Amino acid sequence: MNSDASELLHLTHRTDLGIFVGRWGYQPTAAALPAVYQELKQQALAAGCPFWLQDIRRRSFNDPEVTQWLLTEFFPEMGHLLGGRLSVAYLVGPTLMEAILAGPGFVGPAAYDGQPFVIAFFGDEGDAISWLNQQQSATAANG
Repeated sequence: MNSDASELLHLTHRTDLGIFVGRWGYQPTAAALPAVYQELKQQALAAGCPFWLQDIRRRSFNDPEVTQWLLTEFFPEMGHLLGGRLSVAYLVGPTLMEAILAGPGFVGPAAYDGQPFVIAFFGDEGDAISWLNQQQSATAANG
């Protein structure tokens, strides 16, 4: 990953927790995202981990076009490539959380039943990890 991308997104596979963590360092420009998401994809596939914690607390808004691409292309593809259901817990700050929950396209995790991915939003990292643990347990019980 180039230095700009590594400052934007720090990726870690937490094998002790069975999760793949992405910590976003700042609000990216739309132009920066393709290379960063390509790196995320490569490292996630190398880790083989479908349980992601994405810490976006340093981000102030979500681009609707990027969100649409994530929901319709990137997340479904990653679920299939990882050979199971992708579970993404977003850790967000209060202002962005309010904007996401109030957004016209917001749906809760239950709306993703039958999809190759599920996403949920959290203000507390412990809650996000607990949810990912629940997703791991559900996958183990169904697999």
